[in-house]
Amino acid sequence: MNEYDFPWDHVQSFLATLEHGSLMAAARVSGVSQPTLGRHIAELEARWRIVLFERTGRGLTPTVHALRLAETARAMAEQAAQLGRLATGAERSLQGRVRVTASQTVACVLLPPVLAQLRQTYPDIEIELLVSNTVSNLLRREADIALRMMRPQQSTLVARKIAEIPIYACAHQQYLRQRGVPLQFADLLGHDLITGDANDEVTPAISAYGLTVEKLRFGLRSDDLLAQWQAVRAGLGVGFATGFILRTDPQVQMLLPELPLPRLPIWLTVHRELHTSARIRAVYDFLAHHLPLALDQAPQDAA
Repeated sequence: MNEYDFPWDHVQSFLATLEHGSLMAAARVSGVSQPTLGRHIAELEARWRIVLFERTGRGLTPTVHALRLAETARAMAEQAAQLGRLATGAERSLQGRVRVTASQTVACVLLPPVLAQLRQTYPDIEIELLVSNTVSNLLRREADIALRMMRPQQSTLVARKIAEIPIYACAHQQYLRQRGVPLQFADLLGHDLITGDANDEVTPAISAYGLTVEKLRFGLRSDDLLAQWQAVRAGLGVGFATGFILRTDPQVQMLLPELPLPRLPIWLTVHRELHTSARIRAVYDFLAHHLPLALDQAPQDAA
C-alpha cells in the first residue's frame, strides 16, 4: 500500500469529519453515508500508519496528526474547488472557438451574412468554418456543429431540421434573349440544361413529370453546385438553384415556378455532449433561429 497514493474522496471524508466532530454530523452535511465515512477514515489511518481521531463518548476528537494534516487538506480542497470552477467556467463562457462545417453553397453564400450577425451578438466567439459535405467531419470531432442536406443516422448526434429549401429553374437573361423564355414544362426540350452528374436530383424529377431523359439536352453536368451556378451566370443554359443563390445575381431569372422540383432539407447537427457547452449552444441556437429567416427571403419573380 502506497501512503502517497490515496483517493481524494477519502480526504473529503476526513475534512467533513474534522469540521463536524462526528461521523453522524458529517454524513448529514456531506450526503455520504456514515459507514462510508468511517471506512474512508480507517483506510487513511491504515495507509498513513497514524491515528486521526480518538473515539470518545462525545464523538471523535482529532489527534495531533489530524490537526497537523488539516491545513494541507484544506488547501487541497480549495485547489480542487478552484479546478472545478475553472473547468465549469470554460464551458459556461461565451468565448472561444466553435467549428462549423457546411456544404459549399451554404458555406459560401448563405452563411456569411448570418455569421456577420453572430459576430455582432457574440464578439468573443471565433468561428472556424470547414467547407465539406461529409458527416464524418462531425463524427471525428473535426467540427462542433454541422449543416447538412441529409439527416445523420448516428445516435451520438442531435439533429434538427430547421428548413426545407426549394429549388428553382433559372437562366441568365442574356441566354433567354438568345434562346427564348420557356413558358411551359415541355419547352425545356428546346433548351440546354445544367444539372448534376452523379448527384442529380433534378433530372429524375423532370422525367417523372413526363419528359424522358433521352429527349433532354445537357449543356453541362457537374456535381459542383457553384460550378453549375457559374455556368448559369455565363449563359450555358437553364439551371436549377436555391433561392438564396438566385438572390445573388439579379440578371438570373427564375423560370417555370410550377415545376415539381425537390425541396432540400437542411439539418443542424451537433454532438449530444457538446450540447452542454455554452458557446456551442449559443451558436447552435443562433443558427437555428437566423438561418430560416435568411432562407425565407423570396427570390425574384418568375417570368
